[in-house]
Amino acid sequence: MFSMQSIQEYLQHISLFNETYGWIAQVFIIIFISMVVNFFQKRALLRLQKKLQNTKNPWDDLIISSAQHPVSWLVWLVGLSFAAEIVKQESGAAIFSAIDPVRDVGVIVIIMMFLLRLIRGTEKIMMQKQNETGEKDFDKHTVEAIGKLFRVSVIITCVLVILQTLGYSISGVLAFGGVGGIAVGFAAKDMLANFFGGLFVYLDRPFVVGDWIRSSDREIEGTVEHIGWRLTRIRTFDKRPLYIPNSAFTTIAVENPSRMSHRRIYETMGIRYDDINKMADIVADVKAMLKAHPEIDTSQTMIVNFNSFAPSSVDFFVYTFTKTTDWVFYHEVKQDVLLKIVNIIESHGAEMAFPTSTIHIQSLPENILMGETHGR
Repeated sequence: MFSMQSIQEYLQHISLFNETYGWIAQVFIIIFISMVVNFFQKRALLRLQKKLQNTKNPWDDLIISSAQHPVSWLVWLVGLSFAAEIVKQESGAAIFSAIDPVRDVGVIVIIMMFLLRLIRGTEKIMMQKQNETGEKDFDKHTVEAIGKLFRVSVIITCVLVILQTLGYSISGVLAFGGVGGIAVGFAAKDMLANFFGGLFVYLDRPFVVGDWIRSSDREIEGTVEHIGWRLTRIRTFDKRPLYIPNSAFTTIAVENPSRMSHRRIYETMGIRYDDINKMADIVADVKAMLKAHPEIDTSQTMIVNFNSFAPSSVDFFVYTFTKTTDWVFYHEVKQDVLLKIVNIIESHGAEMAFPTSTIHIQSLPENILMGETHGR
């Protein structure tokens, strides 16, 4: 049997224990609760992610996958902050005065990580959508460039918010940055011009990597290999690399033959003057041949007409468009069309004309010739 005195001694022992080690128990309980909450939130997000995977909308999956790690970090940050507050009250150490700013900075960093993961996932979804549907509204390099801009914007914004949280004046930082920006702008205006030139190329997309471009304003022609923030690399047709500052593309006209819808056949053919009476039939047969040709687009402008009297021939011209835009196959189609035109001309008994000169020698009177003979 316990006596009243023994019970009082036991209670005093428990009270002494609580006063000495109670804060340790509280810290342990908070860490344990953080672990449990983190465990259940992970299970809940995984279950929700599995359900959302059955939908066709990829954006809800992206939000859940982007939030998984940041939510875990947030749970542990809040739990450890509470635990540190308890230790601070018990120990009174000066180092624990940094709990509040560390917690605030940690929350901002977690939000930044969530946004960066969201941007990276958005890039993947857009590229996957392009590969599946074949859409040409954007390309890989444009998506990457815009993603870099968004990431830089998020990082800069979070850094400014962190500075404000730590007690630094953002207005002073921005004012200093404005003055410094003016100085840097004057010192590096060419570099900035190239940067914004590259930005406009990414946004306006007059050409993308792989396109064949040329400019009549500059001696530029070749295939685009790389679009950087300062330079664009073009591979000329004789395989030489050509490096063009991006600022040049804001002041010159750029032609992009890679985006042509058709290729044109525009040729002038000449037959002899002796065959001019066969011109109408030849022209009619050539037009009929073009209309029946499988690689000629009859919905586009088609002209076959006699149009000029040349010095050594009578000429008709052919103006039509092929269905293909492929450079190599276009020349095969053009060759086939030209050979068929030659066959049509020959089938009418006519001949292709070539430069000739006819010399007429006038015969002299016989008395003049006899007089010249006697004179000798």
